[in-house]
Amino acid sequence: MKNQTINKVAEITILFWIMKIVATTLGETLGDFIAQTLGLGYTIGILITLVFFGIVLAIQLYSKKYVPLYFWLVIIATTTLGTEISDFIDRSLGLGYTYGSLLLTTGLISILLFWFVKFKNLEVYPISSKRKEFLFWSAVLFSNSLGTAFGDYLSDQIGLSYLMGALVTASIIVLVILLHYFTKLNQILLFWIAFVFTRPFGATFGDFLTKPISKGGLDLGTLPASIISILLICILIYISHKQYQEKSKIDKP
Repeated sequence: MKNQTINKVAEITILFWIMKIVATTLGETLGDFIAQTLGLGYTIGILITLVFFGIVLAIQLYSKKYVPLYFWLVIIATTTLGTEISDFIDRSLGLGYTYGSLLLTTGLISILLFWFVKFKNLEVYPISSKRKEFLFWSAVLFSNSLGTAFGDYLSDQIGLSYLMGALVTASIIVLVILLHYFTKLNQILLFWIAFVFTRPFGATFGDFLTKPISKGGLDLGTLPASIISILLICILIYISHKQYQEKSKIDKP
């Protein structure tokens, strides 16, 4: 009962993964809308999305319980900020997709190692400690930035089409699901692998929606694609909120 009261993060269910994919798609299209469509560039894009991330993260951290809206706003903020960070490293700093991915991978592994040394585990549900929650969101930000860089690596470095890149990352996600249900591999390790790879899936799918037809996209534009993703995530947050309310009623003595 105690964990149900103070837990601060979403339960890992099928709905969680659907919402994560939609949120990452939104992060890609919205990030590109800010930096590219509006022409603000990656530095200004980072500043804008960093302010949004800071505001929603503060609300999430100081909330006394898990609130689906707060949680998913931070996820959206990390995916949008992650898009700007990845593009800034790859393009503005000129490190390229390979070195950008390696840098972000190193950052993610460092956070997870510190997390493990501090708490002796990498469990992501439930989370009630503010220190552990801060590490969780740091790992989420790095994983979403890494996912963006890896998605761009597949399309721009290897030369896969956006649709093919989405299919490749989707295949990895399916493999992780099969390993989850049919093997005894460490479930926390599988969670983080899936968490990282849902980001490039969302990123490449977002690019598939927005990029010109000549480049293998559908040319919907970043604004229409972002609006569609926002509507979808709003519906899913509402469903998540209703489910959480029903679960809370059942858990009450």
